[in-house]
Amino acid sequence: MKAGFFTMPMHPRGKDWRQSLAEDREAFMLADQLGFSEAYCGEHATDPEENVTSSALFIASLADVTKNIRLGTGTINMPNHHPVETAGTIAMLDHLLGGRLIFGISAGALPSDAEAFGNFDMDRPAMFLEAINQVLELWQSEPPYRIQGKYWNITTERTHIPESGMGSIPKPLQRPHPPIVVTAVSPNSKGVEESAARGWDTISANFLMPKWVKTHWAQYVTGCERIGRKPDPANWRVAKSICVAKDDATARRYVTDPNGPYHYYYRSLMGKLKRRGAPLTLFKNDPNQPDSEVTLEATVENLVIYGSPARVADGILALREQIGDFGTLLYGGMDWHSRELGRNSIVLMGEQVMPRVNAALGV
Repeated sequence: MKAGFFTMPMHPRGKDWRQSLAEDREAFMLADQLGFSEAYCGEHATDPEENVTSSALFIASLADVTKNIRLGTGTINMPNHHPVETAGTIAMLDHLLGGRLIFGISAGALPSDAEAFGNFDMDRPAMFLEAINQVLELWQSEPPYRIQGKYWNITTERTHIPESGMGSIPKPLQRPHPPIVVTAVSPNSKGVEESAARGWDTISANFLMPKWVKTHWAQYVTGCERIGRKPDPANWRVAKSICVAKDDATARRYVTDPNGPYHYYYRSLMGKLKRRGAPLTLFKNDPNQPDSEVTLEATVENLVIYGSPARVADGILALREQIGDFGTLLYGGMDWHSRELGRNSIVLMGEQVMPRVNAALGV
């Protein structure tokens, strides 16, 4: 099993933006030094808590300070970007990284972003599909372009100069394109099946109960079977909230602290869902359970694996028993409320937890 890293990120409102960006960058550099295979960062334009506004720009800042780790957009929210912008930005980023880019995409889930970009009342899944299809067509074709869509029309027919190349969209270093992954944030996600049927892979979000994460594999298998693709657990990435400390008591204090980053993270997620009128099914084992019975304390206890390296390794192995085999465990990045505990958790994950897990798996 490989180790990876995924952060939304999530930081307390009012925290110095320079500090949170510096800590997020340090976490990625640390993951590279520890031998993590890949790392992803999300993007939100209008959320002061999830305050990386461009995952591509953030990753570009890490191009020269990381060496081996593959870096992913987690995700580019496709309806919020013109396909020409996305195609050019991702192509350039892949070159900056020397082919270490993973192209994570989604329709975007933040309502305030959708309103700000003018697509709140539009069919964002349809916009997502049109956008990625146009990006791929731009990379696969030659100018002059004439791509017609419902939401975007792209042409350079009037201005293309063959002699100079003006009117051309750059292509990524990896051909035909960087690996594409889609993050699944709901039970029985139809998007997992559709992405697998296109040869793409899945990241299961860290805020889903294990029983719902398990449904993603079945969807992935169905999608693969549609195109005669062999389903491979090595291509499945599962994100998980994790806290590793020198002993169980230290980890428990940090995770259960009402003012700590784990409570902050899940309190914020639950609050946003409630304000949108969305059900809290993600945090339930029984979908018929009333939302009023879903508590923050139980959610943190159910969704965070925490403790000493030995206890966390056992928790990861137990998770694998629940959901089945998967290829990469993505450590869910949290705010460094305590720099010592936050940073040390990642170090222990790489140096002690993963070796224990892989030894138990006979790897």
